[in-house]
Amino acid sequence: MNEKRCYTVAEIQEILGCGRQAVVSLIKKKAFSAVKLTSGAYRISKVSFDQWLDQQENL
Repeated sequence: MNEKRCYTVAEIQEILGCGRQAVVSLIKKKAFSAVKLTSGAYRISKVSFDQWLDQQENL
């Protein structure tokens, strides 16, 4: 089975327990790597997000 390489905004919302705008704000601040698809949806790099989250927990 292929390992998941990216998250959706909804998945990040669930992980962080926050709203869509908070996730989009983090994306725009380049807190972690993300791409915007032609549909307008974002896909967030799992590795990049997981590294960012680990750094937040250590603060």
